[in-house]
Amino acid sequence: MREMSVDHITSTVARLCKEANYFLGNDMLSALEKAVEVEESPTGRTILKQLQENAAIAAADQIPICQDTGLAVVFLELGQDVHLVGGELEAAVNEGVRQGYGEGYLRKSSCHPFTRKNIGDNTPAIIHCRIVPGDQLKITIAPKGGGSENMSKVVMLKPADGVAGIKKQVVEWVAQAGGNPCPPTIVGVGIGGTFERAALLAKESLLREVGSRNPDPELARLEEELLVEINKLGVGPQGLGGRVTSFAVHVKMLPCHIASLPLAINIQCHAARHKEAVL
Repeated sequence: MREMSVDHITSTVARLCKEANYFLGNDMLSALEKAVEVEESPTGRTILKQLQENAAIAAADQIPICQDTGLAVVFLELGQDVHLVGGELEAAVNEGVRQGYGEGYLRKSSCHPFTRKNIGDNTPAIIHCRIVPGDQLKITIAPKGGGSENMSKVVMLKPADGVAGIKKQVVEWVAQAGGNPCPPTIVGVGIGGTFERAALLAKESLLREVGSRNPDPELARLEEELLVEINKLGVGPQGLGGRVTSFAVHVKMLPCHIASLPLAINIQCHAARHKEAVL
């Protein structure tokens, strides 16, 4: 059994909140470079180059990549041999978000759903925790902005709809979203499980390295086919037309009930922010 102070969790979460909002990952920087090479629209190429410049300025000056610094979505993989001391896990994570968004001068977007009054510190975080083997804690911070999150969908398809129905729903939804989620996007797709599990699968898929191949050959083919169809839509960078509407499609799948076929779509904007640490 390994003891771990929750103060260490708080300080790590605070740091990751800032880093996730300041520094775009190398996979996304590479995706932008490739997009510039293949984009045929002059306007689209100009936008992509502006996104590259924006990312470089944010990293150099340690300022947010986007003014929408999102709600703090936190994924925890807690080793079963870890004994937390000094406080409660969720409280420690929320304190880290409170500190990180305050110290980093990151916009606080959390508000009361009815009155719209701002909470003031961007808490509570959206926390997903899994118990895993081992004596470590993996923390992943994935700030999610409103523009892309609003372009989310869960639909309970009929089993007879099959793969063709899934493709139809995904492509049509991306077309309907248009420029709202700030393309080029990453399209997260969750298939199977239950209503709520499909949504989480879609969001989890966005953490995968952009440009990596799905380890499941069947899903890898589906991702490639969906990406081709999505990039035929002509939505383009920032919705102003072009060849590159999405950088990638990421699919995660689980078995589902014999009577259902849950499908979730969670779109990520070009500022695909996430940072992780292992304690």
